[in-house]
Amino acid sequence: MKKGSIVELEIEKFADKGKSLSRLDGYVVFVAGAVPGDKITARVFKKRKKFAEAALVDILEPSPLRTDPKCKYFLTCGGCKWQHVDYQAQLDAKRQSVQDAFEHHGGFESVEVLGTIGAEETYYYRNKMEFSFSAGRWLTPDEISSGDEFDTSFALGLHVPGNFAKVLDLTECHLQSELSASIVNGVRAFALKKDWKPWHPRKHVGYLRHLVIREARNTDELMINLVTSHYDIDRIKVFSKFLKKEFPQVTTLVNTINSTPAQTAFGSEMHTVFGDGVIHDRIGDATFEIASNAFFQTNTVQAEILYKVAAEFAELKPDDLVYDLYSGAGTITCYLAPHVKHVVGVELIEEAVQNARRNAEDNKIENVSFVTGDMLRLFNSSFIAKHGTPNVLIVDPPRAGLHPKVVAQIAALAPDRFVYISCNPLTQARDLAMMSEVYDVEKVQPVDLFPHTHHIESVALLRKK
Repeated sequence: MKKGSIVELEIEKFADKGKSLSRLDGYVVFVAGAVPGDKITARVFKKRKKFAEAALVDILEPSPLRTDPKCKYFLTCGGCKWQHVDYQAQLDAKRQSVQDAFEHHGGFESVEVLGTIGAEETYYYRNKMEFSFSAGRWLTPDEISSGDEFDTSFALGLHVPGNFAKVLDLTECHLQSELSASIVNGVRAFALKKDWKPWHPRKHVGYLRHLVIREARNTDELMINLVTSHYDIDRIKVFSKFLKKEFPQVTTLVNTINSTPAQTAFGSEMHTVFGDGVIHDRIGDATFEIASNAFFQTNTVQAEILYKVAAEFAELKPDDLVYDLYSGAGTITCYLAPHVKHVVGVELIEEAVQNARRNAEDNKIENVSFVTGDMLRLFNSSFIAKHGTPNVLIVDPPRAGLHPKVVAQIAALAPDRFVYISCNPLTQARDLAMMSEVYDVEKVQPVDLFPHTHHIESVALLRKK
C-alpha cells in the first residue's frame, strides 16, 4: 500500500473522532464518511507504520446502517459527521465508545454501560451557533464542478475542518433552527449590500468577525452577538435597525469587540445595543440567565435529561450536603438544590460564579453557596472544615478531566455517593481508574446531547467500597 493508491475495503466498526476502521491484511485503515458494513474503494492520503488514513472514493455495497444525509454540505462541513448513519446505530456506537474507554483506557473489566439515551430531536437541537465571517471562502466539490463563478472574498458560515482560514458560505444548516438559517442568510445579504468587509485571517484586517446566535428553547428570547474588530457606533445603529425590521424575533443585540488576531468570539469589550444583553432559558423548574459569553449546555432538552440522570444516580436525600465541583453558572447546583439540604458549587471563573449567584437569587434558591477558586489549591481539609463533609460529590470537569492531585483529594474525602459527569469518556475512565481502590463503578449512563456527531456525555455512578 502506497500513498495515493486506491484500495478496496470492508468497514468493520466506528473508530475515534467519527471515523471508521477497516483492516487490509491486518493493517489498520481509517476512513471518514464510511459506515460499518460498507464495501468501498478509498484513496490513501496518509501512511504510517501502524495505520493509514484514506478518503472515500466509491461505495461498492452500502451498509444497512446507512441513511441519506439531510444537509447538502455534509462531508465538506465538519459540523455533522454522522448524518449518513442511522440514528440507532449512532447511539449503539456511542455506548460502545464509552464501554471501550472504560475497558481499554480505564482497565475496568465488568462495568455496566447502559444503552445511550437518545434525543427526540436529532436536528435543530442546538441553542447556540457560532458562525464565522472570512475573506477566504471554501468552495464545495459541487460548486467547483458547476462551472459557475463565485466571489471567494466573502463567506459567512462554518470553518472547513482543519483550516482556520477557510469558511464554507452556508445557506442552510440543520443544527440550530430554520429561523437561525434565515438570519444567517439575511445578515450575509445585508453585509454584502453595505460592502462591510469580513475579517482576513492572515492580513488581520476587516470589520466582521463572527455572528453568534443564541436561542432559548423554553422562552421566546433570542440573542444576536455580532463580533467585530472594532466599535463603530454608526454601523451598529444601521445593523440594529435592519434586525428590528427583518427579524423582530431578536430580543437583544450585543456587539463584542475582538481586535486581536485570535479567531474567537470573545473580546475585550461588549456593548448591549438593544434589549437586556442576556436571554433566559429553563432547565427543570429553574430559569437561567445566559450572557453572550456564558457557558450553557448547547442542547437544552437533553441537558435536562443529563441532570435528571445525575440526580437519580446521586440518590438525593433531604438532609444531604452536596458538593458540585466545576459548577460553571450553577445550572446543576440549582437543579439539585430543591432535593437536598445544601449544595456547595466550586468554580474557577469568577464571572461564572457571579452568574451562578444571580441565577440562584433569581430563582429564590437559598440553600446554595458558590466558591471561586482553583480546585487544585482550594479543595483541601480546610475547605472541608469550613463547608462541611459532603454526603454526595458531583463533578463535571472540562474535557481534560481531573488533575491527579484532585483525584487523590476526592479519593481521600471518599463520600458515599460520587457522580462523575464527562464529555470525554477517555479522561473519565482514566480518572476513575485512579480511584479504584476506594470506589466501585456501579454503572455508567451515556446521554446523547450531540446527534450526528461522535461526541457523547457520560454519567458514572461510583459507590465507596
